[in-house]
Amino acid sequence: MRDHDVAGAVVVGVTDAEEQSALAHRAAQEANHRGARLFVMHAAEWPVPAGGSAAHDDEPYLQRIENVITPIVESVRREHPQLDVVPDRVLGSPASALLDRSAEASLIVLGHRGSGGFPRLPLGSVSLQVATHSQCPVLVMRPSGATERARDRVVVGVDVEDFQPGVMEFALETAQSRGAALEVVHASTRPELLATGPSGPLLLQHDETVASEAQDALEDRLSSYRSQYQSLSIRARAERGRPANVLIDASRRALLVVVGTRGRAGLKRLLLGSVSGEVLHSADCPVAVVPTTHH
Repeated sequence: MRDHDVAGAVVVGVTDAEEQSALAHRAAQEANHRGARLFVMHAAEWPVPAGGSAAHDDEPYLQRIENVITPIVESVRREHPQLDVVPDRVLGSPASALLDRSAEASLIVLGHRGSGGFPRLPLGSVSLQVATHSQCPVLVMRPSGATERARDRVVVGVDVEDFQPGVMEFALETAQSRGAALEVVHASTRPELLATGPSGPLLLQHDETVASEAQDALEDRLSSYRSQYQSLSIRARAERGRPANVLIDASRRALLVVVGTRGRAGLKRLLLGSVSGEVLHSADCPVAVVPTTHH
């Protein structure tokens, strides 16, 4: 039922749950930052019983969509009159529709809670499916109240040995557009070896040495970005520790945490249990998940 081209647009997926108007207004801010149109999408999925027919009367589902989407679109248009706000009505799976739009959109914005109102992202929820498989960045917002404290930075998680330029560029542009500092965080618990012999590892480096070497490598990675973004404060931090724990701790002072969809294994897989998945579940601020396999 898509009537318009979503190329370059921001797409926000809304449900009939509470706080969806606030989610749409947050997406409108993102669209304004990008000079893009905003698509407000709601999907009504037909419940097809096992062995039953897929043929249904569209009318009740279309009316349900209108009841959800119309007041949200009108509210956003009143507050952002300069913004092109497009209602996007879907009969079918919300995850499938959002993933379809991710091929052309510049950003998808979703709530932290799934359509079932879960307080955390369960495996199989719309937000988790889309964050895992989207072809464009996905911004997952926290429930209201999670971002009330003063915050002054965008935090991006990186691995100096598996550096993802697309993730870094998204974080840089976001920090610059918001007048915030960028904190680039590398964390690792992997043991580092000085040498190996016939019987295996000979010596482990001390944590202080490992952190210092990672800090030097990170600073080297960031030198070209500092030259390109001279007006932006870029801070580098490398330390020993579980990456998810370090990023979750950093999220308490952040406007946004940016992570990628794949780690050192190079696989775009379900995020549950990975660093990105843990951050999505537990961060104290919104999280942007940037796909890395297509860069």
